[in-house]
Amino acid sequence: MPPHILSNSPSTPSTSSSDIPTDAVSLPSTSASSSGSGIPDMWNYLWIPILISLSKELSLAKAAHSNILLPSQIDDESSSPVPRCPAPDPKLNYRPVIGILSHPGDGASRRLNNATNASYIAASYVKFVESAGARVIPLIYNEPPEVLFEKLNLVNGVLFTGGRVKTGLYYDIVKAIFKRVLAKNDAGYHFPLYAICLGFELLTMIISKDNNILESFNATDQASTLQFMKNINIEGTVFQRFPPDLLKKLSTDCLVMQNHHYGISPQRLQENHDLSSFFKILTTSADTDNKVYVSTVQAHRYPVSAFQWHPEKNAFEWGLSMIPHSEDAIQVTQHVANFFVSEARKSLNRPPARKVLDNLIYNFSPTYCGKAGRGYDEVYIFTES
Repeated sequence: MPPHILSNSPSTPSTSSSDIPTDAVSLPSTSASSSGSGIPDMWNYLWIPILISLSKELSLAKAAHSNILLPSQIDDESSSPVPRCPAPDPKLNYRPVIGILSHPGDGASRRLNNATNASYIAASYVKFVESAGARVIPLIYNEPPEVLFEKLNLVNGVLFTGGRVKTGLYYDIVKAIFKRVLAKNDAGYHFPLYAICLGFELLTMIISKDNNILESFNATDQASTLQFMKNINIEGTVFQRFPPDLLKKLSTDCLVMQNHHYGISPQRLQENHDLSSFFKILTTSADTDNKVYVSTVQAHRYPVSAFQWHPEKNAFEWGLSMIPHSEDAIQVTQHVANFFVSEARKSLNRPPARKVLDNLIYNFSPTYCGKAGRGYDEVYIFTES
């Protein structure tokens, strides 16, 4: 659109559209008339519509310059007057359910429940899954095996949480569930697994067939970066849909939470044939002594991702001082959760709705334990006979 040139008299300088502010309009004086005719009044009627039109042009130009246009700002005659919502993809499950395995204890060193058969799931893991659009069924590690594995048939993916216990019944149950996850995938049923912190350590022990393979690291209550392996291909991994700027910030800013005493170095993992043939290393991190450990892995052939760090804590835990809570850190949590649930949507498992409802974690109530100022803010506690 050519610039408008507006003037009150021949001596008035011409003004281009770029000189006219869009948020202030000065009307010309009606007293300026040499002939006493109605021309100034006519200008009052013409001036305002012209400025309104010009203001709209400038707003559109400014929006186009920022590359952000609302649908109403795009003159697309080919668009349908009545928007139509696409049909859901029949290959995807839009009501996914994730099974989270409980951990021995009450999550608070028996300050909440000292029953010897108690187990818990930190509520942050539940919120983490729910934030991405899935529901949760608790897999209570010490309930009768036939009950536990019947629940496993109701879910579309499994999450192993952080914790401490690496022996006994808990270890056996983790191993049994892991074998079933692989078997489901081998049979053609897409079934993802996330293993976080202790979960990663247990998988390392199980896959390597070496319960002494873990090494000591000093990474308690520590925020850290993630250093991507050189020439790593992130397509098909948890990082595939991260925005490029956030991927870069992961390497420079402390956006992830570490809280562990054990882990495995890249050298040890790569030297172990069982581990290196199962996992590819995506990222490493360094502890407070600058010792480097593997922080993220992805299975070569299975939808299995494992994290030495805690993606759930940034958005949902407040008890430890070094948990990152910046906007970028929250985006990290959300992207990791989104990828897990997007994998669960590929599951073909469609269990009876009533059985799912009867077993959802909504049948339990969380316990608030954040007043102590450390550890978890909320936990679900289960006591099985």
